[in-house]
Amino acid sequence: MGRLQDKIAFITGGGGGIGGATALLFAEEGAGLAVVDRDGTAADATAAAIRERVPSARVLPLGADLSDEAEARRTMAATDAHFGGLDILVNVAGIRVYGALADAEPDTWDSILAVNLMATVHCCKAAVPLLRARNGGSIVNVSSVFGVTGRAGMGQYDVTKAAVVSLSRTLAIEEVGHGIRVNTVCPGPTITPFHIARAEARGVSEEELRRTGARHTLMKRWGEPREVACTILFLASDESSFVTGTTLVVDGGASAASA
Repeated sequence: MGRLQDKIAFITGGGGGIGGATALLFAEEGAGLAVVDRDGTAADATAAAIRERVPSARVLPLGADLSDEAEARRTMAATDAHFGGLDILVNVAGIRVYGALADAEPDTWDSILAVNLMATVHCCKAAVPLLRARNGGSIVNVSSVFGVTGRAGMGQYDVTKAAVVSLSRTLAIEEVGHGIRVNTVCPGPTITPFHIARAEARGVSEEELRRTGARHTLMKRWGEPREVACTILFLASDESSFVTGTTLVVDGGASAASA
């Protein structure tokens, strides 16, 4: 029996990176899952890759812009109709904006708040009735180590990730009476196709990126998406039954090095 056998999960940002790695790991552990991404083609590709690795996997790929509350409700309802309930929500979807806070424009604030914060809010709101109907479940929201520590140059992103930490803590307090646990995972430098493509656009190879891109971590390397996914799995599973309202930092010691 897998650690998520007979559980149903809804994973946002499932088209790649941490979301895709989490979806594959959950399928390996026996969960049925909705893989949701703004890029429906990417969600389909993740589902196909999962089915190839786990032929028995139960996967529902869905394309949706979850910053629209109606889309969050629609995809959650589709998941309920397809699987007959929900046990786990994992919010991974996010975008980045680069630049100093003093130079931030209203339109970039609007876009990053919509995806990084409000999409998480909408999915939590849509999931809560389904989780309550199962007498509990687990919500895992993915923030960032920089939502805890802060840095220069990506303030808008970091502000939204700090808000996710606060959202998770308050939701844990409000929903504990319904048996719903809510926790946050804060990844540090994690090498994903996004980072590799961005480096290559600057003429930096993946090999060079891996060698130089995470020197400020104690472990002197990038994290892999599956390493973050393993932490998400722990918080989603019954192994963490006495854990709620907490924030787990998965950063190779980057926050300790900067303390």
